Amino acid sequence: MVSSQQTQQPQEISSAQPVSWIRGIVFTALFAALFILFSSVQFPVWFTPVPYTLQTLAVMLAGGLLGAFYGFWSIALVIALTATGLPLLHGNGGLSYLTGATGGFIWLFPVAALLIGLVSDRLFRNRKTIGGKQSLWLLAAIVAFGILMEYAGGMAWLMYKTGMSLPKALSAACYPFLPGDAAKAVIAVFLVRTLRPFLPKLR
Repeated sequence: MVSSQQTQQPQEISSAQPVSWIRGIVFTALFAALFILFSSVQFPVWFTPVPYTLQTLAVMLAGGLLGAFYGFWSIALVIALTATGLPLLHGNGGLSYLTGATGGFIWLFPVAALLIGLVSDRLFRNRKTIGGKQSLWLLAAIVAFGILMEYAGGMAWLMYKTGMSLPKALSAACYPFLPGDAAKAVIAVFLVRTLRPFLPKLR
């Protein structure tokens, strides 16, 4: 004879799936809004077309807190809407903006969130919190994908669009931003380590 507990279990699983998807959609929208908000906080400088912004911190947090799937879509959604002409990034929109001098950085944002999310998902897979060793792994992932990969792709595109040499591209789009991005990475690790245990399981 099958117990009532056994017969109820599939129903509980099936009913939990829609709730999980709803949560995922809500958090995707929230972090998309956060990305837009952080993109609006910018400090243009005279020596480079790349402004100082907080948008890279939003990318790090999206991947670290939401994980690979929803972290990717929270950023990709904004990029897609921006491509249609909506002024969501620094008050700019359209394909001409996304293929401009800073386009290499922008197109890699969803990829960075995805890769950071993959590492974060693995670190939090069987635990609610992470310790010092896991935090270092998360920091390494954020630096590798949220900073170094972004610089590599962003500067390559900047050189292609502007004709800059590599030394000039490094001076314009890398060296001035390293201290700030390093600080963002540390802040992101602290926030992910602190807040992720309190977020509902999305998948």
